[in-house]
Amino acid sequence: MPNELSDDLITLEEFEKLLKIGHSTAYRLLNSGEIKAFKIGRCWKIPKAAVSEYISRKSKLIL
Repeated sequence: MPNELSDDLITLEEFEKLLKIGHSTAYRLLNSGEIKAFKIGRCWKIPKAAVSEYISRKSKLIL
């Protein structure tokens, strides 16, 4: 089970690469709550599902 859970989370760096965004934009999205995520110590942990939901919301606005 621990591996399954960790496979569902990505790091800040992976998040930035996935969306092709910079640090400032990533921190803005996370700190504003647009992307549901949490911190363990100083490290952000971002559920892949939260990123998918964000992309879906944004793509609906464009259409």
